[in-house]
Amino acid sequence: MKKNILFTALFVTIFSGSIFGQSPTYPFGLSIKNLFMDYQSQNGGDISNFGAYHHGFEISAQKSINQNLNIVVPFKYGVVKANQDESSFKNKLIYGLDAQIQYQFVKENAIVTPYVMTGVGAVNEDGDKFNIQVPFGVGLQFKMADNAYINWQSEFRYSLEEDRNNLHHGIGFTFLIGGKKEIEKMVEMEEEAMIDSDNDGLEDDIDLCPQIFGPKELKGCPDRDDDGIPDYRDNCPSIAGLAVFKGCPDTDQDGISDNDDECPNLPGVKANNGCPEDDKDMDGIPDNQDECPELKGSASNNGCPEANKMDSDGDGVSDAEDSCPNTKGSPTASGCPDADGDGIADYNDKCPDLPGLKLMNGCPDSDGDGIDDSRDKCPNTKGTVDANGCPGISQSDLTVLETAMRSVQFDTGKATLKVSSYPVLNQIANIMVRYPNYNLIIEGHTDNVGSAAKNQVLSENRAKACFDYLIRKGTSSDRMSYNGYGATQPIANNNSLTGRELNRRVEFNLRPR
Repeated sequence: MKKNILFTALFVTIFSGSIFGQSPTYPFGLSIKNLFMDYQSQNGGDISNFGAYHHGFEISAQKSINQNLNIVVPFKYGVVKANQDESSFKNKLIYGLDAQIQYQFVKENAIVTPYVMTGVGAVNEDGDKFNIQVPFGVGLQFKMADNAYINWQSEFRYSLEEDRNNLHHGIGFTFLIGGKKEIEKMVEMEEEAMIDSDNDGLEDDIDLCPQIFGPKELKGCPDRDDDGIPDYRDNCPSIAGLAVFKGCPDTDQDGISDNDDECPNLPGVKANNGCPEDDKDMDGIPDNQDECPELKGSASNNGCPEANKMDSDGDGVSDAEDSCPNTKGSPTASGCPDADGDGIADYNDKCPDLPGLKLMNGCPDSDGDGIDDSRDKCPNTKGTVDANGCPGISQSDLTVLETAMRSVQFDTGKATLKVSSYPVLNQIANIMVRYPNYNLIIEGHTDNVGSAAKNQVLSENRAKACFDYLIRKGTSSDRMSYNGYGATQPIANNNSLTGRELNRRVEFNLRPR
């Protein structure tokens, strides 16, 4: 009997610890049931002899370990008779303690939730004899409210003692405490952690235009003319157009987009920049009707320039409309030179030799990350604004750089690296391989013990020791720099031992090249 008591106590201790040691995300529950206990039918009696069933009570604590699994610790109490001839068998007071596990067949918003259960328990009869029982059973939870249920459970209990197998049928109530609000709180925290600078429903990490509101279907970039082409790819962002013409319309349907068509309202040919073949000055008036076939004019003046529409540089743009009246230019650039033919005058074009986008001041965006090539440190690799167009540094690699500040150690008062520093420096060397578009800045710092001059030299030498080690590991010196700051940039109070220890450090910072 002592062995059984010891086993039971150990089992209950383990399972109780698992119940109360779980994450508070899932709820804790209390349950109370009325029991119908049958000790006679499984030991030679009749299962239909309901008069031989006895009443008992159960109170239990439960803890959900995930959506489907519950751990339950029930305490049972009752008075029973346990053989066929009840007149010859006195009433027995029994009580027991189980450790059970339930598997619930959960369905969202279900009114009735079925489950199966099993476990092990210790039962005492008349206060002096223990036996071990193994229950198997099924049950149903009937939802009354979010945290309240009617509970029915039937179980067969196999006993390790002879003539002690029995059936328990219970019905009662279950109340859940906590869980739901904590899960909702975690969801709210996750939503708060999402950074969406322009409030367009896309996180900055996946938003191609994180600072400008735009629809999700265009990956967060605006489309002012609603033609389905984002402004940064649209050569005519204010006029609805066609994708084949990069967002520009073709009013005369001659296969030449209006921004490239010098006669957008008259069908023409590409060789004549969209004007009819018999229109030398490309003013939209056929030569046989043009009184000035060599000079661009107007229909109201029979094809000749009006007095207030002189064209001094002969570029087809009247002086009144020509931003560069004395320099021959392009009509699409308001009469000014446009070397790359992107419709943006050279004096306004940050990339005058490369066709670009108006949205990006004439520069292209080769990798499509919303940062033009003139500002993009990694123009052929999609990146982020914070990293000047280069791919962002992963959180795990940032953690390594942060850890290195504490992990890199030196002999006291010297710039000699301890062997324990090698693993983290090897990790930094590997990071430099993964981020070829970044440079590494190494900064040494000391506490305020000793003279300022000695601290300055020591901090520089320690930074250089890390610099030299990384060179030996294959990192190019062209991608690294080092400096020492002595005790001039403390991060903690030098009046304490802990503060001085924190101030003695080497910092490693990655910067886009």
